[in-house]
Amino acid sequence: MKILVLNCGSSSLKYQLFDMEEETVLAKGLCERIGIEGSRLKHQPTGKEDVIFDDYLEDHDVAVKKVLEALTNAEHGVVKSMKEINAVGHRVVHGGEYFSSSVIIDDAVKEALEKCSELAPLHNPANLIGIEACEKIMPGVSQVGVFDTAFHQTMPERAYLYAIPYEYYDKYKIRRYGFHGTSHRFVSEEAAKMLDRPYEQTKIITCHLGNGGSICAVRNGKSIDTTMGFTPLEGLVMGTRAGDIDAAVITFLMQKENLTPQEMDNILNKKSGVLGISGVSSDFRDIEDASEHGNLRAEAALDVFAYKVAKNIGAYAAAMNGVDCIVFTAGLGENSGSTRRLICDYLGYLGVHIDSYSNSLRGKAMEISAPDSRVRVLVIPTNEELVIARDTKELLDK
Repeated sequence: MKILVLNCGSSSLKYQLFDMEEETVLAKGLCERIGIEGSRLKHQPTGKEDVIFDDYLEDHDVAVKKVLEALTNAEHGVVKSMKEINAVGHRVVHGGEYFSSSVIIDDAVKEALEKCSELAPLHNPANLIGIEACEKIMPGVSQVGVFDTAFHQTMPERAYLYAIPYEYYDKYKIRRYGFHGTSHRFVSEEAAKMLDRPYEQTKIITCHLGNGGSICAVRNGKSIDTTMGFTPLEGLVMGTRAGDIDAAVITFLMQKENLTPQEMDNILNKKSGVLGISGVSSDFRDIEDASEHGNLRAEAALDVFAYKVAKNIGAYAAAMNGVDCIVFTAGLGENSGSTRRLICDYLGYLGVHIDSYSNSLRGKAMEISAPDSRVRVLVIPTNEELVIARDTKELLDK
């Protein structure tokens, strides 16, 4: 069975084609600047040279067509025809309270996604565009939706309710939803395998740390709490997002600076985080370099980030009444030994001890805790696309 996995943004389309017999990637690629001058498709067939197609991509319909042409191209392709593709799995950011698992997409599902667009205006409309483009170009091929929020639908009421008048939850469904669910699910399942423990008998804290970041408490295979909330803005300090903040700061700044809601939203989402503190960059590599060269604001940004991560790990250890292991994943979590060290230095009270040599390695799943560490610490590269492909195959098999 061959499954195409798509992740559609407003002007981009990422894809991977899986052969599920061996769970191997046949090809992957990126359409960027869709509908904008300078658009292109970068196609990467496994075992062959990368290919750049500079054709103008007018819209997502055209982008999907170009992806399928690249996949079936006599020279650069990896399948002989579209008929070899059995299904398409779509990453969908927000499923609201409608979806607690992946689903085959039909009109009712699309209607629910439309309703969720108000909750994720930058993402869900683009996800829907990708779904409808595939339906048009690949009639009769099953489309599956896999939701970033679904894994967190097991959170209890005490974790997802905000302390605002309950009528706003009733009217507008304002609550904590959580994101990065596909990643948290994948790495927690992999961690249980590395622990050689039944997934349903574990207490795992997963740290998805990249330009966007979140932490999840996974008890007995279910998400019971996570740091992101109604939107991906809540929680950790991130590349450009403020994370947790006193809500009164927002109204204070709006009055002092005469800001509109849109301008305030832009500040919190695009100009804050480690970029806002450091004034250097939203890229942690740039900030680490600046810190090493004596930039005190860059050093402060890294300290604030590590402190907030460690504080949330402590909170989730309390929420689960213990923890078996802590997992680092995503770009920063997988690749920055110095960031992992900064965070773990706060966790001595849990009995966390890091092995310096293991912590200096990168690029593979591994344990970085020392033999005497009471809590095991793992690095596991995330693979959200594989989860989407697996869920799609499982639904088709049923």
